[in-house]
Amino acid sequence: MKQELGRKRKGRAMALITCKDLSLGYEGKAIVSNLNFSVQKGDYLCIVGENGSGKSTLMKTMLHLLQPLGGRIELGEGLRQREIGYLPQQTVVQRDFPASVQEIVLSGCQGRFGFHPFYTKADKALAMEMLEKTGMQEYAKHCYRELSGGQQQRVLLARALCATQKVLLLDEPVSGLDPKAMANMYQTIAELNQKEGITILMISHDMEGALPYATHVLHIGRSLFFGSKQEYQKSEIGRMFAGAMGGEKEGMKA
Repeated sequence: MKQELGRKRKGRAMALITCKDLSLGYEGKAIVSNLNFSVQKGDYLCIVGENGSGKSTLMKTMLHLLQPLGGRIELGEGLRQREIGYLPQQTVVQRDFPASVQEIVLSGCQGRFGFHPFYTKADKALAMEMLEKTGMQEYAKHCYRELSGGQQQRVLLARALCATQKVLLLDEPVSGLDPKAMANMYQTIAELNQKEGITILMISHDMEGALPYATHVLHIGRSLFFGSKQEYQKSEIGRMFAGAMGGEKEGMKA
């Protein structure tokens, strides 16, 4: 497996997240081996690659939902595991969840200080603040399952923000959304990164929509790449993959 590495970033603080010689997989069978990359505070890392290449497996491993088959993941800059927010791919069952928007977002507070049976005034204030940041405050009392797909994703983003103001892991956050909702979601995520200083790690198949906001790219597949967005766009794997994805889109339109 070949690996293209971007130039080392100089003069920057210790990385928030560092993956060293990481091997990922299930039941002892590796999907990805010898994966090395680091994420600095304020980065917007776009994780791309073919279907089944291990992108979601990487995120689950970073969240300790799966154990690495080899290598290690290190946290720096005082980052704690519970300060990493996560927006997974949404399932059909989740879309039909019978709870209010406020209840959904409040549940994200549980990871901040450990389980507690009742929500505090501070929890409720935080939930409303995150709903405001995602433009969903007016829907706080609405039933979650009655919202559009784009609105539901914003609610889940607000929930993830209740768990952290440092790092967000997003797994295909615009999947299934219409073009307008996709654009709005990308803009919201970009503002959280650029204005709030939240570090973003996002899996996406939407190269055209996601890449403009990225600072760095991690490509997982038959070849591995980690580097700046500009380095990726100039690399052989970046040009080949972008062309292949463009072909897929044309085929879908035809």
